[in-house]
Amino acid sequence: MFTGIIEATGKIEAIESRRGDKRFTIDTGKLDISDVAIGDSIACNGVCLTVIELTEKAYVADVSAETLKLTTLADINIKSPVNLEKALTPTTRLGGHLVSGHVDGQGKIVSIETSARSTVYKIEAPEDLARYIAKKGSITVDGISLTVNEVEGAIFDLNLVPHTLQETIASDYKVGDKVNLEVDIIARYLERLLLGQSTADDKNTQKPIDYALLVNSGFLKSSADLKK
Repeated sequence: MFTGIIEATGKIEAIESRRGDKRFTIDTGKLDISDVAIGDSIACNGVCLTVIELTEKAYVADVSAETLKLTTLADINIKSPVNLEKALTPTTRLGGHLVSGHVDGQGKIVSIETSARSTVYKIEAPEDLARYIAKKGSITVDGISLTVNEVEGAIFDLNLVPHTLQETIASDYKVGDKVNLEVDIIARYLERLLLGQSTADDKNTQKPIDYALLVNSGFLKSSADLKK
């Protein structure tokens, strides 16, 4: 697990193709990895990667074909900057929100505007993720824990302050760039809870969460019951 508070930016030092997947060597920049061991996790642009080799200033991780399919790591190049965060510990300050490092999909930056000293990014999410994104809720973009300002359909707004721009790769974003998205895990579990037994009964279809479903699942009383 992670917090979404980026500890340092690094860069891709080497990429090796290995029978359908890839092995990355990642220069950790100013990130202190003296306490990192083989088998530990470090998030790279929001993707949880397991350390398989270590040097004084870099770590090596394998990236599976599934991860390459879901994330922007498939298109990343040598020398590309990346956001880095070590896995949280029991004493870590939870300055962002609980982040699993399991990317849900890719979003696309559709506009970038200046607002006072901050920068406002509009990002279009995949349609199947849009229902998990709420105004003033949390979302992870390339590993950065951010608060959603506004939502309209599948497009949401983020306001990044100067410190975030300075400490992450967000200052390099351009319109059209793809970014890794991880929605708030609480939203996913809440949906599963609200769907109740239908999640086990309907293997190929998913019922919408509507008034009838909430009544049938016992979360709301029907209008007839309220009149009694």
